[in-house]
Amino acid sequence: MAFEIGIMTFGELTEDPATGALPSPRRRVRETIEQARVADEVGLDVFGVGEHHRTDFVGSAPAILLAAAAEQTKSIRLTSAVTVLGSEDPVRVWEQFATIDLLSRGRAEIIAGRGSYTESFPLFGYDLRDYADLFREKLDLLLKIREQNPLTWEGDFRAPLVDADIAPRADGATLPIWVGVGGSPASAVSTGRLGLPMALALLLGPMTFHEQTVGLYRESAAEAGHDAAALPISINAHGYVGRTSRQARDVMYPYFARGMAENNHQRGKGFLLSRAAFDAQSSPGSGLLVGSSQEIIEKLLAYHELYGLNRAMIQMGFGGLPQQEHLEAIERLGTEVAPVVRREVAALERRAA
Repeated sequence: MAFEIGIMTFGELTEDPATGALPSPRRRVRETIEQARVADEVGLDVFGVGEHHRTDFVGSAPAILLAAAAEQTKSIRLTSAVTVLGSEDPVRVWEQFATIDLLSRGRAEIIAGRGSYTESFPLFGYDLRDYADLFREKLDLLLKIREQNPLTWEGDFRAPLVDADIAPRADGATLPIWVGVGGSPASAVSTGRLGLPMALALLLGPMTFHEQTVGLYRESAAEAGHDAAALPISINAHGYVGRTSRQARDVMYPYFARGMAENNHQRGKGFLLSRAAFDAQSSPGSGLLVGSSQEIIEKLLAYHELYGLNRAMIQMGFGGLPQQEHLEAIERLGTEVAPVVRREVAALERRAA
């Protein structure tokens, strides 16, 4: 299975730590589309947009941003990262992403997740006490929509469907649906049982953070009769590809630290990350994908060996990294990192066959 490398963004609006300037929403959405275009031009495999419903993010409607990206790109896959499915209508999610699939000639996919930010639930009239049940039921409906049309279905949280004609259909035979997992054992088990691809999120911590998660996922998949070795797994992590190791850390740190402090307030009062802690999280055994091209190559290969990954998505602009530095990092990822990682992984798989 080919190893895919891509980028993702939340489209956050964060004050520049050097100038104090706050980018406008218009500027940020235009920059997001430019990032997708450049990622496509340099040969990356995937571009993702996350979903947040707050004034410090522009990604409240990822499907619209991805549709715009579809018109500016030719080959790159376009995915949500993630769709907060518990507060969405699966019928509308399908309609939106099937439309993106038509626009992009079969390049759309969905990463469905529970969401680590919960502002969308009260916004759309859902009770957080139903958080887990909402996701289970809505994922079931989304998968049923993918499998059959017309559809008759009934659940607890939305009106039933009776011979419902849900259109459009995907451009190709199917629309890939992944499940985003942050480390919950129960989520890993349920995703494995369904035989769905799993997208792991790693904010901070050691590379080995998800060993139990992956183990439970594969065990539950095998018990349910799926070919566990054939199920795709992705790691979604923060990072930056610099000219040198030091330059990468010097560029990323102030913006990443500001983003952690300013854009994580729903998790408390923000997260104050010292330079020493950041450098520790950038070490070979830690999860951040920050460093020179060679360092990123080595870490991605280590991730592949550890988890049997098939995909890595890097969030490189968190905290409002200036666009020029962001685009330069995307270019390095596509031209210096991705070809080597793909070649090395392919060679490893040939030797193992």
